[in-house]
Amino acid sequence: MAADATPAIPILDLGPYLAGAPGALEATAATLRHINETIGFLTIVNHGVPAALVEEAFAACARFHAQGLDEKLAVKANPQLQGYVPLRGSTTRHSQINPNNKPNENEAFFMKRAGGDAGGPECWPAGLPGFQDTALRYYDALDALAQAMLPLYATALDLPPGYFGPLCDRPLTNLRFTHYPPASYGANEFGIAPHSDSSFFTLLAQNKVPGLQLRTTDGTWFDVPVIPDSFVVNTGDVLHRWTNGRFLSTPHRAFNTSGGPRYAIPYFFHPNPDTLIDVLPGCDAEPPRFPALTTGDYMAWFRNQNYDHVRRASAA
Repeated sequence: MAADATPAIPILDLGPYLAGAPGALEATAATLRHINETIGFLTIVNHGVPAALVEEAFAACARFHAQGLDEKLAVKANPQLQGYVPLRGSTTRHSQINPNNKPNENEAFFMKRAGGDAGGPECWPAGLPGFQDTALRYYDALDALAQAMLPLYATALDLPPGYFGPLCDRPLTNLRFTHYPPASYGANEFGIAPHSDSSFFTLLAQNKVPGLQLRTTDGTWFDVPVIPDSFVVNTGDVLHRWTNGRFLSTPHRAFNTSGGPRYAIPYFFHPNPDTLIDVLPGCDAEPPRFPALTTGDYMAWFRNQNYDHVRRASAA
């Protein structure tokens, strides 16, 4: 689907901050604050995740989806959304950005950490040697990066750097290996329909096949440029609600018109299941725009909206 000319997506260099350079926390957080108040999308570089590990994760994603359908359905997703969701097995309903969405033209394998709302070991594929090891090493790297970024978000909100630590020390996280097969898209058809993420923030490794688009505050859709060895980061609905709308949760969508396969390996970071998402200190100049609720309750609602197998399990 065509989009307008690409604007400048802000690039944030995490190198000085991660190296502990004097003043880097405050300077990087100030830039992050401006980005989240104006666009909600950015690209991070010098993030510390090895490029070779990212390539291994993309290769593992491709290996999983190269299996036959029966092998993939052997680890079909449970109601907690861990495991395989087949092609067109999700429909974006939590967002009204585009009404009457048809099922999404993608298939995905969802992974979660043990505990919390995750499933058990039966959710891992049995016939892919090394797959689980690669996925978990990549998961570990993104867990570490997410935790390292929390002081930036706290400082950006004029909170103590450690503010989010105890609220996110048992986080609900999710790693998704997605395959977008080549497709021609009709009305209300997308690789993934326009939406905002549920997360505190999302980390998306850049891949070589473009297809991600975001919508700016004036309603214009733009292609997100592919920058090697970088991650796209966006604020999600949890942080948007927590900041009383101050930090933007930017709509985005994806397509694959490349003629070949397109893979994506997004990581979604949420606070602890029992963390109450209410108006943060310093974001209460206006009355609350959203009802307070826990992360766990919000995520249960989100899954029930978008995934048919979860809806059926809830209705049973």
